[in-house]
Amino acid sequence: MSWFKRMREGIQTSTRDKKDTPEGVWFKCPECKKTTTTSEYEDHLWCCPNCGYHGRINSREYFTLLFDEGEHTPLFEHIISKDAHGFVDLKPYEDRLIDAAAKSGYTDAISVGAGKIEGAGAVIACMNFPFIGGSMGSVVGERISRAVDYCIEHHLPLIIISKSGGARMMESGFSLMQMAKTSARLSLLSRYKLPYISLMTDPTTGGVTASYAMLGDINMAEPKALIGFAGPRVVKETIKKDLPEGFQQSEFVLETGFLDMIVERKRLKEELAQLLEFMKVQ
Repeated sequence: MSWFKRMREGIQTSTRDKKDTPEGVWFKCPECKKTTTTSEYEDHLWCCPNCGYHGRINSREYFTLLFDEGEHTPLFEHIISKDAHGFVDLKPYEDRLIDAAAKSGYTDAISVGAGKIEGAGAVIACMNFPFIGGSMGSVVGERISRAVDYCIEHHLPLIIISKSGGARMMESGFSLMQMAKTSARLSLLSRYKLPYISLMTDPTTGGVTASYAMLGDINMAEPKALIGFAGPRVVKETIKKDLPEGFQQSEFVLETGFLDMIVERKRLKEELAQLLEFMKVQ
């Protein structure tokens, strides 16, 4: 029997321990599965540089993107949710609100700001999905209502950016009442001849779709945004029919007449500025 012993090391391949790569450096697109750096992803306005997939962003990013120099005045941040029912599921609703605020960095599922878009004054109310799935609770309805009042008082157009899983079940009837409340309030803008533009992003579902998201003078959406009232499985079970592929994506919704336009995020500010100029408040 012969024994062999390696006298020197072979070619060494330089590898990096996964621990050497800080978390958050890379972004893997859920659409095309391509990997890019997070900084490049953010430079492309949180869209995939390869396929154009539009990632979910919230009011902080939209306000930076849309308001001139990102400058705006936050409105109604003092209005916060309370647990009127003493609701408990896996944890008390009161604890869930505290956790949601701490983890998301937002005071509720919608933020309102007033500023200028290409020099034109406007109010933007933008939903925050990390706050309990962007669910519509009483504070969402109240902030939208006060945003309408602010627009009327200052003679400004309103833009609402929706991103929501629907009504907030922990608030029961109070949540469902916001559908009627916001719809009635938005009708006042028409009386005062003030424009209302609704932008639907991924996802816009449930009671939000069934109320203020679909009531804009202009209804617009980002590409491939999920828009619908109920999920595909529920719809299929209800109507007992097979559904077209992608029937709840913004492209299909545009085709069937529920949207006026689809706008890529990189062109969003430009398109909004043109619309506001076209519907200029006198």
